[in-house]
Amino acid sequence: MGPVLPRLSVWNVKTEQKTFKAKRGGDKPSLFAFFILIKGRRKAKKLNYIEEIKNYFPADEQEQADKETILKYISLFSDNILTRENIFAHITGSAIILNKTADKTLMVYHNIYKSWSWTGGHADGAKDVFTLAAQEAKEETGIKNIAPLNDGRLASIDVLPVWGHFKKNKYVSSHLHLSLAYLFEADDSEVLSAKLDENSGVKWIKIDEITQYVSEPDMLPVYKKLFNRAGKSVLSAK
Repeated sequence: MGPVLPRLSVWNVKTEQKTFKAKRGGDKPSLFAFFILIKGRRKAKKLNYIEEIKNYFPADEQEQADKETILKYISLFSDNILTRENIFAHITGSAIILNKTADKTLMVYHNIYKSWSWTGGHADGAKDVFTLAAQEAKEETGIKNIAPLNDGRLASIDVLPVWGHFKKNKYVSSHLHLSLAYLFEADDSEVLSAKLDENSGVKWIKIDEITQYVSEPDMLPVYKKLFNRAGKSVLSAK
């Protein structure tokens, strides 16, 4: 179920590899890494988050209601809905990452939620939530190369509760994450590394064993929805 890679001439490949090397330094990327780079670059021209939400077609009543709620919050709190300064609700971007055979998903053990979970983070002012989700996926798992599935389009929209907790010795009151989620693919042979200030583990988990790892019951329907949208129906009804 791999993404369709762009058709490039040999000249274009060599030119782009040299350009990448000149900008980043070091050795030129492998052909696989280069194609991942180009794939991401082709999808980088994203709508801003408000346009994405407005253009998103809800799949069911839950998504329709959550879309309306998120747009209402944006209207009411246009000055800080992208930041954690809004203590009631704020925009977040998350990623479901699948391997090439679509039978595993890459997850992290979240220190606050005490559960294996998707990757993601707060927008913190960023309007390009797709790029945010991709960056968080890399930072939290240590993988170097990911490619967007679903043409990089928004794959899920949800209003998710976050219960009160301590973070860096400071209490954070219960609030809402206005969640925008995307689908990605990665090579499950890449070296992984946890982002220890947030996660204490990272690993590939078999999708049909996901209920053994996720201890947040509210999140299982969200993961199931995204797996299904990636063409993989794996969770039995609970």
